Amino acid sequence: RLESQLERGSFRPDDVDRSLAQQLLGPEARQALDQLRQVTDVLEKAGYVERKGRRLELTPRGMRRIGQSALRDIFDQLKKTRMGQHNLWRGGIGTDASDDLKVYEYGDPFLLDMKETLFNSIVREGPKVPVRMSADDFIVHRTEHMTQASTVLMIDMSRSMFLRGCFLAAKKVAIALDSLIRSQYPRDSLYVVGFSNYAVELKPHTLPQLALNDYVYGTNMQHGFQLARSLLAKHRGNRQVIMITDGEPTAHLEDNGRASFAYPPTYKTIQQTLSEVKRCTRDRIVINTFMLERGPYLTEFINQMTRINKGRAFFVSPDRLGEYILIDYVSGKQRRRASSRSRSRIA
Repeated sequence: RLESQLERGSFRPDDVDRSLAQQLLGPEARQALDQLRQVTDVLEKAGYVERKGRRLELTPRGMRRIGQSALRDIFDQLKKTRMGQHNLWRGGIGTDASDDLKVYEYGDPFLLDMKETLFNSIVREGPKVPVRMSADDFIVHRTEHMTQASTVLMIDMSRSMFLRGCFLAAKKVAIALDSLIRSQYPRDSLYVVGFSNYAVELKPHTLPQLALNDYVYGTNMQHGFQLARSLLAKHRGNRQVIMITDGEPTAHLEDNGRASFAYPPTYKTIQQTLSEVKRCTRDRIVINTFMLERGPYLTEFINQMTRINKGRAFFVSPDRLGEYILIDYVSGKQRRRASSRSRSRIA
């Protein structure tokens, strides 16, 4: 009875019989529950959580606070490891001024180049004071639209991710990446997909509450890629999948829509998954993989996948996962912007 109360109490501490907890677990358990209730009251008064029936749920304010905290933790680690030389905090509203100049036309962003504008006025009017400007004198900077990116973050939710302690790191990355994109790249789109025996889209506000399902086996990357492809079909521009996993695919969907699981993975599972990778590749969706383990099956599968898709693969430890993914995301934005800038100059 106490066990079921504690499971419910993860959302509502008042549901737990504190006297029973003290009887079975000692006075320290009751004291901890009292402290938890006090913390819950403080969070509710601060507007970070709210009661929904018998549950406590995060408010949008609480979600933002968790995202900011996750980002701060990762960036603090970046400073310690001296990987923070990347320009991670470039601001902007979607356009940047370039070095190229043009005559102002109605509707252009008014990014005036004063030197060239004054020169035009002086040439037209002659060197006298005051300088009289005309709209025909205005010279402005051309603008570069920052490339819009659409991303699906695919998180392995198979049992091994929890048993090896990898899932908490992946969940933290999802929250941090969501916070980064909302605050720094609001034109970008982010979807989160969790996959085990089946794949499912996870809404950002549900991420902090994600927990282990003890009864689910399977790593169904095929269904994950399939769902990612359908989500990204709504968008143009740069599209990518960032996959976090600790194992090779061990499940796929049969023709009837049911998941088929086997370990070691069957030939059919591998081929069905690679077929979905080929579909992503045809749709110009890049798949970048972050491996948390380096087993022979996984390494061989990722090698096959990258040969098809030309995406990149990284082996990282869970404690460094956040650093690598955020740096790779922001660096990719900068690479794409530099590429578009060079193309515009060639043109």
